[in-house]
Amino acid sequence: LDAVLGGGGWDVGGTFEGPPQPTGPIRLGKNVCYVVLAVLFNEEDGVLLVQEAKAECRGKWYLPAGRMEPGEGIVAAMRREVKEETGLECQPLTLLALEERGPAWIRFAFLARPTGGTLKTLAEADSESLQATWWPGDPCSLPLRALDILPLLDLAARYRRGPPHPPTLPQALPCPLLCLRLLVAFTNTTGDLWVLVATSGTPRLPMVACGTSPAELRGGLRRPVLRLLRDCFPPDPPPPGPLGLLGLQHQAEGPGGGDGVCFNVLLSIPPPTTSKMAQATPPG
Repeated sequence: LDAVLGGGGWDVGGTFEGPPQPTGPIRLGKNVCYVVLAVLFNEEDGVLLVQEAKAECRGKWYLPAGRMEPGEGIVAAMRREVKEETGLECQPLTLLALEERGPAWIRFAFLARPTGGTLKTLAEADSESLQATWWPGDPCSLPLRALDILPLLDLAARYRRGPPHPPTLPQALPCPLLCLRLLVAFTNTTGDLWVLVATSGTPRLPMVACGTSPAELRGGLRRPVLRLLRDCFPPDPPPPGPLGLLGLQHQAEGPGGGDGVCFNVLLSIPPPTTSKMAQATPPG
């Protein structure tokens, strides 16, 4: 619990809750796509924006972002994309958000700070971007590629004013699959705090994995969590709350060339009834 709450991790073993796990590893460009995005501010509170060069959105503005490449770590990919699109070097401060369109497409949004380099100008335009700028005003006054960056800018501004959580950065630990290490917490009818623990072998936090078939990948990261709750609280599982990210681990070119990620997530559920607790019997 200390390791998970502190944003750490450890080796992913071979024991998972749920149905038989996929045999093949997760591979970038084959069965998953990871995207990195960065929010940077300068000393005058200007936000770093890039002007797109791609034909479908040429001339519009966006945050520096792009796809991870095989054999690349998450932080290394973020720094590369910022350098290619803006000309600046940067250092990550924290992960702001994790976004998904099913686990086949995951975007890691960072708050970062500039550490060097020179801002890209129109004279240096290439296939990555036309130029970059520190925009001092409301980004909505620019023609934006998409409005999905606005909630991220709001998250970044709130974090700078008063961090709601400690810095969260990926741990360089291998993981062949896309999986979740779950801290499922709830209170019983007398107000005691309970944590769901897997008891096959050494007691541990339960682990669930996402499959690699198209149908399984479309199901989203919540799908194996819902399946676990159905198994632990039959016949009427409690409705889960939102998933809170406590940490994550990933290592480029992990075991078998896998590009998996293990997410440590907190899930709070409503207090179960006495009958449900008798069926689940999780240790306190």
